[in-house]
Amino acid sequence: MIESYEFGEIVINGKRHTNDVIIFPNKVLDNWWRKEGHRLQVEDLSEVLNAGLQTEVLVVGTGNSGLMEVSDEVKEVLKSKGIMLIFENTKKAWHTFNKLLKSGQNVVAAFHLTC
Repeated sequence: MIESYEFGEIVINGKRHTNDVIIFPNKVLDNWWRKEGHRLQVEDLSEVLNAGLQTEVLVVGTGNSGLMEVSDEVKEVLKSKGIMLIFENTKKAWHTFNKLLKSGQNVVAAFHLTC
């Protein structure tokens, strides 16, 4: 569960993170990097796509101001795998993630914390 978010910082289950993260049901991948910082590509989600989880929803936080773009290829690959994609600025995305988690959805999140 995400407790709070502000520019450059997110608190997940009592632990403060200051690098971009991927949140799985049982762990947090801290210090998540992308090939191009402000453009999400399929290879940037390899940990998610190869985790062997039955992910129903991927919530992507596109940064405080929403500057990170999600490529069309990401949208297509997730759709082909039956994974619903929700992307919005991180100020909104963390609330969406918590709501889906509370509702029992099998949800994973990838959050860009700045920009």
